Amino acid sequence: MSDVTVLSYGAGNVASVQFALERLGATVRLTDDPIEVAEAERLILPGVGQAGYAMGRLADLGLVDPIRAFPRPLLGVCLGQQLLFADSDEGGGTPLLDLIPGRVGRLEPGPGLPVPHMGWSRLAIDRADPLLDGVDEGSWAYFVHGYLCPDGPATLARADYGGPVPAVVRSANRWGCQFHPERSAEAGARILKNFLEIEA
Repeated sequence: MSDVTVLSYGAGNVASVQFALERLGATVRLTDDPIEVAEAERLILPGVGQAGYAMGRLADLGLVDPIRAFPRPLLGVCLGQQLLFADSDEGGGTPLLDLIPGRVGRLEPGPGLPVPHMGWSRLAIDRADPLLDGVDEGSWAYFVHGYLCPDGPATLARADYGGPVPAVVRSANRWGCQFHPERSAEAGARILKNFLEIEA
């Protein structure tokens, strides 16, 4: 099974991601070291909280350039998916990693649906991808978010929360999951397993 590096930069639920990967047999390295990031076999960027704080932490630790230049499989989780995009409305405007075109906006699902979106939603798979191999149409995933990524060419799967929520995205060697795969039962475990098996 693969080695995988998880960024531990003070803005992510690192422990639960680590344990989920270890249950799949992966060897997990937690790091905030730019050299270790650049040399990683594959990389996971977790994230919870506010985009500006997360980007500030990445900048302070010298991680922005190594992430942007990373040539092997990279997976952003929850806020980590949002950080892959160009910028965000959060905090009055926040520049992000700019690895996928588009602006992250506030979730506005309409009457009767609270923000943040917190709980289980079904996945509608838009197109096939190695990250989604074996994930059934209508599988449940666990979401916690108040902002959402733009729905565009990078979208692989969506949820419905009063409108489309891009749930899985990809651009080249970079993938993102808006939900928490480490908390998403069988579908989430399968997605993490698939990520570990994508050729580095």
